[in-house]
Amino acid sequence: MATKSGLASEPKGAVEAAAASSKPPLMSEDWLAVCCGLLVFVLSFAFFWRADLLGWAVTTAVWTKPRSALGPISKSYAGWPGWAYLIATFTFLAVVLTLGAAALKANLRKFLLGFTVVFFASYLAWFIGSWAYIAATPDKRKAFGLAWSLSLTSEAGFIVALLAGLLVGNFLPRAVAAIKEAIRPELYIKTAIVILGGFLGIAAVEQRQLATSIMFLGASAVIAAYLIFWPIVYFVARRYFGFSREWAAPLASGISICGVSAAIATGSAIRSRPVVPIMVSSLVVVFAVVELLLLPFVGQTFLYHQPLVAGAWMGLAVKTDGAAVASGAIVDSLIRAKALAATGVNYQANWIMGVTTTVKVLIDVFIGVWAFILAWVWSAKIERRQGERARAWQIWERFPKFILGYVATFLLVLALGIAFPSLIPKIKASMAQANVFRSLFFVMTFFAIGLLSNFRKLWQEGIAKLAAVYVLCLFGYIIWVGLLISWLFFHGVLPPVVKG
Repeated sequence: MATKSGLASEPKGAVEAAAASSKPPLMSEDWLAVCCGLLVFVLSFAFFWRADLLGWAVTTAVWTKPRSALGPISKSYAGWPGWAYLIATFTFLAVVLTLGAAALKANLRKFLLGFTVVFFASYLAWFIGSWAYIAATPDKRKAFGLAWSLSLTSEAGFIVALLAGLLVGNFLPRAVAAIKEAIRPELYIKTAIVILGGFLGIAAVEQRQLATSIMFLGASAVIAAYLIFWPIVYFVARRYFGFSREWAAPLASGISICGVSAAIATGSAIRSRPVVPIMVSSLVVVFAVVELLLLPFVGQTFLYHQPLVAGAWMGLAVKTDGAAVASGAIVDSLIRAKALAATGVNYQANWIMGVTTTVKVLIDVFIGVWAFILAWVWSAKIERRQGERARAWQIWERFPKFILGYVATFLLVLALGIAFPSLIPKIKASMAQANVFRSLFFVMTFFAIGLLSNFRKLWQEGIAKLAAVYVLCLFGYIIWVGLLISWLFFHGVLPPVVKG
């Protein structure tokens, strides 16, 4: 029945729900991500005072027998059945994020229902991706009694989660609609990035004793990624593929810098539609796996006589943190084995991977600076009205706030590690606890991205053209320029040799 205003009347409950949803949220998703990430970070530091508040968090080891996969991050909680750690982790995240959903003025019942599905479906993907035949790297096969494996590391769980999300999103639209309140990939990835800051901080502390030339290479990596790679990818996307600035900027960051994190930060800084960084992130994950499968073996074949060149190349070329470090670990094992067989030289372990990690950390650290630069450029130059000047508050409004949490956790861990070297083992243990949640937030991100990726709509938005830009720039330019820079800085620099 129509009302006098001409609108159809609605049930009282629907009207009340609409009125409730129209209330402004208490905080933005950006600030909520900062709060959730810092909460995990702070709780992990209770380990310093022997208050193991997160030791019950579930870890998923690479496995051949499913029963051996689940366990706690801390030995002090050993003895529970594996499923108990999973339930405890779910309960903690469900409580924290439901409180966050309340701050966002979301429907709490629908959010909790949806989050339950998102969490367990994502964890199942992570579990499958940790199967040894999929995840075990060449140096680990012997321990599992395997003759072969795909060598994808447990980050294969990201791919499984993405594929599962794509299947559900494209063939079960009603199921997606039922849980849509909890399909929040940006909240999950931003929270993960805040936690990631602390993990990268301790990695930076551990690698600071490497040769000075590694730090020079890291500086060159920042210059290459942000001042050489980025403008060319942006130009190619705009000039030859006709993408708007909204698409070209996150795409350039995703291909050039550090994949998902950079694409999300750039999308926030320029206020792109959510679909933009989501589509770029999907491509980043897929191509990172391709690089992980190919580049370490290319490095072994052609660079075994220049091992640190290979390590630096992995850090510059592979676009996600986990895949980059995994590539460094694989090439470390492959090159040391080949160098010993071909030349009789036995290089010390972990130096090649250490170069990869150092380069990747230094690139990642600059994300916050780049997000600020883009926020200023978009406010002051691109979207400024004629006759107006960019105000500080406009730049602040655009700036992705979760970057503040990322920088804060990184700097705090870095400062503590440098000032108090004796605390490094405790800091590392604390960050290992936080990193469990970082991994879970990442895998939920990719499942959620898949759920939102309707192929028909993505095709209309131009995902085929995005993939074309990615292939052209990554394999036609970025990988080889990264190799050139790595060669220039590390040619002739060799890791220590095992004595005796």
